[in-house]
Amino acid sequence: MEKNKKKGFFFKQYEAPNLSPFDKLFEIFKELITHTSGDFDEAIDWLRQLDIEYKLTDENYTIDDFIEDLKKKGYIREELKDDGTSGTGITAKTERAIRQSALDQIFGNLKKTGNGNHKTKYSGSGDEKTGEFRDYHFGDGLESISLTESLRNAQINNGVDEFRLTENDLVVEDAQFKSQMSTVLMIDISHSMILYGEDRITPAKKVAMALAELITTRYPKDTIDILVFGNDAWPIAIKELPYLKVGPYHTNTVAGLQLAMDMLRRKRNTNKQIFMITDGKPSCVREKDGTYYMNSNGLDEYIVEQCYNQAAQARKLHIPITTFMIANDPYLQKFVNRFTEANQGKAFYTGLKGLGEMIFEDYETNRKKKIR
Repeated sequence: MEKNKKKGFFFKQYEAPNLSPFDKLFEIFKELITHTSGDFDEAIDWLRQLDIEYKLTDENYTIDDFIEDLKKKGYIREELKDDGTSGTGITAKTERAIRQSALDQIFGNLKKTGNGNHKTKYSGSGDEKTGEFRDYHFGDGLESISLTESLRNAQINNGVDEFRLTENDLVVEDAQFKSQMSTVLMIDISHSMILYGEDRITPAKKVAMALAELITTRYPKDTIDILVFGNDAWPIAIKELPYLKVGPYHTNTVAGLQLAMDMLRRKRNTNKQIFMITDGKPSCVREKDGTYYMNSNGLDEYIVEQCYNQAAQARKLHIPITTFMIANDPYLQKFVNRFTEANQGKAFYTGLKGLGEMIFEDYETNRKKKIR
């Protein structure tokens, strides 16, 4: 389902024969509520239009029945709107369902792990056994010695009649470190994210929700913080993601990077990284006197130099930046290449379809670091 000029959404017939009438509609509703940034009334209007066109319901189960079930199941509630009138809004239960749906869509092929930790490629005196054995070295902890394998060596080396266990007989079961990662995800909410009739903010939101759900469920020892940047940058909570909208903003990449590094400085984890999802060029910086310098015409040298300086600063702090540029303009690619070189990070030039998979691939890669 995606937006078009005629009706707002292009809907492909949804096939889910094993789902109940409520569950079939709920899958579509979660998609619609993401597109409408949490606007329940607008989402239901679209659902009714889709029902007319695709006959999603029948006389046994109507859209009104679905709304009533949403209330009974705790997915919606009555609330006061900003203008003081009463209306219907989604609950925290729906927000979690949306994040889980995004996770299933983007990372659905991942297998769950039992302990929620990710192994590094480094072995040593870590905290998870690998099943591999090696000779004992001075300094290895007694708890890492494999008694069974060591006794077996002693019998082979010294015989059974006069049993002796020497240091040369000792065998250690190797272990791997469980790395921890602190991640900041930066999302561009400048006006260019909806320019030319293309909705780029909804896929970006889905990626953010999926990544947040992935980290909090599969890697509970990791941390993720999310910030958005337009003329300025500010942090948002995970629960705010479904409601995220594009504003009439320029792109202050510098402010986003500064805030991201400030957030990561407060983290105790050794491994830190920044993901930045953007489709536009940096076009704004805030001056020391509080005023804004803006220029949307091409790449402004004054603005981009400050971006390069921030990239270099992050490199000094050992914080790699992975940029996901949703654009194909050669001059923007040239900027991102130089930005990435200054940081010694990574850059992906991508359409929206494969964005989630690439972010996860890079997240897994960056986590494979030895804890120093």
